[in-house]
Amino acid sequence: MTDCPFCEIIAGRAPATIVRDWPDAIAIVPLNPVVDGHLLVIPKAHVVDFTEEAYVSAVTMLCAAELAEDSGPMNLITSKGRAATQSVFHLHLHLVPRVENDGLALPWYSGRTRRATS
Repeated sequence: MTDCPFCEIIAGRAPATIVRDWPDAIAIVPLNPVVDGHLLVIPKAHVVDFTEEAYVSAVTMLCAAELAEDSGPMNLITSKGRAATQSVFHLHLHLVPRVENDGLALPWYSGRTRRATS
């Protein structure tokens, strides 16, 4: 797909900072990382989202888990559809390192407040 930025990166026609290359996926630094250490894990096969090809999604998740294995707290985020904040329609997993009170808000809020326990 020539209009897919991730396919262009995988084909070597677009620049990217590749931090890991597996037979079926790559890990890159996103153009605008939200925190230091933010990475994207992207399958080499073009699939739109995590529901399109279960095997591709599973292999991509395996790569992300392997990459994050020795790290600290982290969010793993993926989206399906524009309403769910998907902006590039090629499956990709965000690995977002976290620290307590880092101020980075997730894209949702339950509306509930925590009660203090004594």
